[in-house]
Amino acid sequence: MSASASVRLENATFRYPGGKAGIFDATFDIAPGELIVCIGPSGCGKTTLLKLIAGFLRLDSGRVYLGGDDVTAATVRSRECGIVFQSYALFPHMAVWENVAYALRVRNIPLAERRQRAEAMLDMVGLGGYRDRLPAELSGGQQQRVALARALVFKPRALLLDEPLSALDAATRVTMRDEIRRIQKQQNIASLLITHDQDEALSLADRIAVLRDGRLVQVATPQEIYDRPADAFVANFVGRANLIDGVAAGADAVDTPLGRLITPPHGAPNGASIRLLVRPERVEPAVASGGENVFAARIVHDRFFGANREIELTVGRGSIKLETAMRGGIAHVRVPREAVQFLPTH
Repeated sequence: MSASASVRLENATFRYPGGKAGIFDATFDIAPGELIVCIGPSGCGKTTLLKLIAGFLRLDSGRVYLGGDDVTAATVRSRECGIVFQSYALFPHMAVWENVAYALRVRNIPLAERRQRAEAMLDMVGLGGYRDRLPAELSGGQQQRVALARALVFKPRALLLDEPLSALDAATRVTMRDEIRRIQKQQNIASLLITHDQDEALSLADRIAVLRDGRLVQVATPQEIYDRPADAFVANFVGRANLIDGVAAGADAVDTPLGRLITPPHGAPNGASIRLLVRPERVEPAVASGGENVFAARIVHDRFFGANREIELTVGRGSIKLETAMRGGIAHVRVPREAVQFLPTH
């Protein structure tokens, strides 16, 4: 076990009745001050993973450590995790400061101390002037901050956030991303955040954990997840992707439905199957035919998003996606050889 890890799962396995769904042989650390964001398709086990750390579910096998202590058999209460749920779960009849102080009240902290600590935490999340209001008098973003303050006020061992921003509008979500990151770093607390939002994951995380069918496929920095995905599933799930199957045709060439692509050296023998990844933003509109990896193209779908366009084109016997800020028609595309990555074929 890593001595510096504030949270560690070690070969964690949990099966729901029937045995097909759950978490299977998961091992990873969350260091003090680190924010790991867990993503994956619906039903892949994201919330199950959070519940196993919090103690709401018990492992079938494996271990859970918090602050270096084995808490595998410990109760939810004794694990001392701060949890923020999607619904916030604020008490409607209690003032804001009372909601925050509730975690201290159940720990039998004297009234004066719990009010002082609750108000200090509200100041930290920017709600010092709202301490005597009721939750119904707050916006969604403000209620989110109250829930975050309540989760942190008792100085938990870890912070667990289950899709905390999903109920907010787009503009408020962006603001709250920055606030969660600021507060989490200021508290230097090991944190796990569950989300369906890839932009949220890429912009928030120190590392991203990608789950598929209850198994960790890849745990890495956002840039590594995006630029060097472990397999086609990760490549297709995080961001947009052109996944192109082909056959080796020389040390640095692959025959594909688009045509022959010149690539970085791939090390595969001639005739071997190769799977390629090219991110759409790396594909370039070309002004004319000719040149390395330049192909005639025909636009099939053109989606305009203001700052950029997402375009799907027919090329040869295949198709390719492209992202560009360029206006106007596109009759040729170029795939720079340095934009081509190789993925496992299994």
